[in-house]
Amino acid sequence: MLKKLFIILTLFLFSFSTNIKSKERSIMIMKLKNGEVKIELFDEIAPNHVKRIKALADSGKYDGVAFHRVIDGFMAQTGDVKYGNTKLDFNAQMVGTGGSEFPDLKAEFNNIPHQRGVLSMARSQSPDSANSQFFICFDTHAHLDRNYTAFGRVVSGMEFVDKLKKGAPGSGVVDNPDTIISLRSSK
Repeated sequence: MLKKLFIILTLFLFSFSTNIKSKERSIMIMKLKNGEVKIELFDEIAPNHVKRIKALADSGKYDGVAFHRVIDGFMAQTGDVKYGNTKLDFNAQMVGTGGSEFPDLKAEFNNIPHQRGVLSMARSQSPDSANSQFFICFDTHAHLDRNYTAFGRVVSGMEFVDKLKKGAPGSGVVDNPDTIISLRSSK
């Protein structure tokens, strides 16, 4: 009797689960000098941040932008489309302070843990100040959880992120930084 009940319950639950369509997440490809990094975006968790990153990426705004702050064991920061573009008007004194022409984003803090390979938005002291800059975690950093908007994760190519030129101890500021060759949505 219990076996029949278990089978019926399992079939019942399975019939519902097959009707639920799993939402596919967006994928982006970041080309670095050593190889390609495949990134899965959390569209359903941080929709406004994902939309911003995709808009900037697909318009070519991240192409040539420096990884201006890279702290070994912590994170690699990039995305300053105003002062960080090494192809246009790179400004070593100002890089890290700029953003895009779009307004800052309201925080979309979430429960994604900041662990190796997670992408999250950089911001100032204000929770609602994220704009275009983001970072990729080299390791787990729980103090960032629910304080920064995690919006994606590296699904392949993290070894190429690991090879980015590291910055000075403490500040992480990088002389002659590595850059994003291109960042685009995967079609």
